[in-house]
Amino acid sequence: MEREDADGRFLALPHPPPPGEQTVWADVSPLLNAACNDLQDGELIHGENFSLFAAMSALEIMDPKMDSGMENRGYRSVEEAIENGAAPIPLSSDGTTDVQCSIDVMDHLLACEATWHKGHSLAQTVFSCIYLLRLERTSSHALLHSYCRIIRTTCNAVISVVSDARTHEEEDLFTMAYGLPLKGEGDEKCLSMLHAVEETLSRQLRACKAPSSKKKVFEDIDPLQTNTDLEEGYCKALLCRIRFRKHFYHALVCMRKPQGRGLELARKHLALCQSELACVSRSVEFLRSNAYGSCLDDVEDSTTASGCKPVGFDVSLNSRLSAPTPPRSIRLLSWKKAIEYFEKLLHDLDVICSFSLDPLLESVLHFVVQFQKSQPDLVARSHLQLLLVQEGKLYGRDPFYDVISRAIALPDVIRNQELEKNEFVVQLGQLVINLLKILCTNASWQRRKLGKILQDWSVTSIQLDLALKREFGEIPNISADENICLKLSRLLLIWAEEQTYWIASRFLMLGFDLELYSSSEYCMVYWYLYVVFIKLLEKVQLRIAGSTDTTKRKGKKKKDQNDVIRDARISPSILFIQCYLLLSEGLAMMLAALKAQHTVFQRPSVFNSEQERFLQHFELLQKAHVPDRISYLLFKESTLRANITTVMKYNYFGDAQRISKELRRSFSGDPDKLCELRQIEQVAEYNQIALNVIHQAGAHDSSLKVSLEFRHHPCFAVVTVKRN
Repeated sequence: MEREDADGRFLALPHPPPPGEQTVWADVSPLLNAACNDLQDGELIHGENFSLFAAMSALEIMDPKMDSGMENRGYRSVEEAIENGAAPIPLSSDGTTDVQCSIDVMDHLLACEATWHKGHSLAQTVFSCIYLLRLERTSSHALLHSYCRIIRTTCNAVISVVSDARTHEEEDLFTMAYGLPLKGEGDEKCLSMLHAVEETLSRQLRACKAPSSKKKVFEDIDPLQTNTDLEEGYCKALLCRIRFRKHFYHALVCMRKPQGRGLELARKHLALCQSELACVSRSVEFLRSNAYGSCLDDVEDSTTASGCKPVGFDVSLNSRLSAPTPPRSIRLLSWKKAIEYFEKLLHDLDVICSFSLDPLLESVLHFVVQFQKSQPDLVARSHLQLLLVQEGKLYGRDPFYDVISRAIALPDVIRNQELEKNEFVVQLGQLVINLLKILCTNASWQRRKLGKILQDWSVTSIQLDLALKREFGEIPNISADENICLKLSRLLLIWAEEQTYWIASRFLMLGFDLELYSSSEYCMVYWYLYVVFIKLLEKVQLRIAGSTDTTKRKGKKKKDQNDVIRDARISPSILFIQCYLLLSEGLAMMLAALKAQHTVFQRPSVFNSEQERFLQHFELLQKAHVPDRISYLLFKESTLRANITTVMKYNYFGDAQRISKELRRSFSGDPDKLCELRQIEQVAEYNQIALNVIHQAGAHDSSLKVSLEFRHHPCFAVVTVKRN
């Protein structure tokens, strides 16, 4: 036994302390041995009192963001570093040229910036540059001075975006300045300074390319270095780096313009950024072949294109100067990884700028979900959130009461009745704002917050239902002579419940992306998805039925409720959900049938029971009553008698495959939906084949090896069957 003394040391005790009245001692060695044998890399123990949040908050050894380590090397002050020649002006030393050193500083700053975007502190990345800490020292070096100013201004723009979007909670170090000189007098002129340097370099490049007869025109231009054969290469390397910074800053500024007015211009700057970044990548061969001094043999890990170590940087300097700065030892992204990061960032920003700003909420939600599939980083997601929600309006122009009225297809007669003052419309508008913000966070934060916001949507739906019954009583159908308030309340209730079940389905499917489910738990997850999709399908049908009934009242022949619901059933959106429902139900029943005959789907846990795991995975859904009266006992009753013959009889996968093929024409103009339909079709087809093989082999054929793969769809598994 051990105990901790007052100094924090652990001391061995010869004997355990005497047990109290309710204390029971047990040997946990077998339990720990079982855990070691059962757990794979990356898996966590899910105990009753140890939630996923607690596991994620635990210390992760050797992760630089959680296990800080210590960096004690380096200078004690900026002045000491400068006195020891750590940041010389001019930059050249040891046979290197000033232009080569300048390019190395630019490249290293790019690696620092990318590392900062990935969540490390600004103090230990970008502001490890001594030239940025003492920017006045570079005033005599126009190239370096203008470049450092544009870097500092860009950092300010990025911090502003992330702070305004309030997504910095994900990376709590991102926006912390630690008292660093983030703003300075004259920063507003950074673009004009950079433009002047660009003009000078452009003239120098033209001088290099000019024929000998025209050399006299450029005699007043000083060369960048002494070797005339290398002058053109260095000019191009500098120009593409400077132009990239210029266009990147322009793109960030344009994307912040209200109501999306700058998106078209931002796309032009982003295209130029991508072009210049490609030139930066191509300059690597020239810079490596002409590098001077001591350079790294393994340039893959270098933070510069040349492979040389840059001057003017000290990672540990700010940890001594700023008390709040964590004294962490971090590893910067390599120059190559930094280029890859910015290539992806530019692509993600371009996707955001290409969005048509559709006022329909369904289209907005679809766009955000599709965008998140590419796993965009913090900066891109912050820009998306600020585009979607501005001053409490969608894109800063569409009030959310108007967005909701479009979503439920309200007729004009209801829209004109001061809809924005309706108590429930105001509540739902705020919930939609919160939902959009949550969907722009990373996957783990998104899932946790979606689980919590479910209760808000559920409570609002309950309040709407109670108010409806209190005001109008139990009215089964919407008749032609209903008053406006009743019609509005019913449509709002149906729509709010629809969104609640959509959030629940998103919550469950994100668990696959985060790999939160084990193979023995897939059956209960697909079963819960199935019951959620049933309710979602029901609510969508009712909403479409209500809107169809409202819009067709002016016709000569009035359709009854059954006709309207039949129209709703053939809607492409209804059939799309039907595909998900069939896949979920088919997989749940198939896995339940396989549980009895294949141990890979059983895997009993010594830590908690199946019922405990059910409660852990669906606790937030159960608290929100989504759906109501769903329990572990109902899950067991629904899957208890499942067998392969029954699954074959109901033909879940065959129906899903057939519907997905029929839907291709309906979504011919939507590449995202077509891709999803192809994935659904492949999952259904391969599962149908596996089902036939298992059925023909017999339920007790022990020679079959059955496993699950997610090679066609990230959420819906494919059962593979092989013979041992």
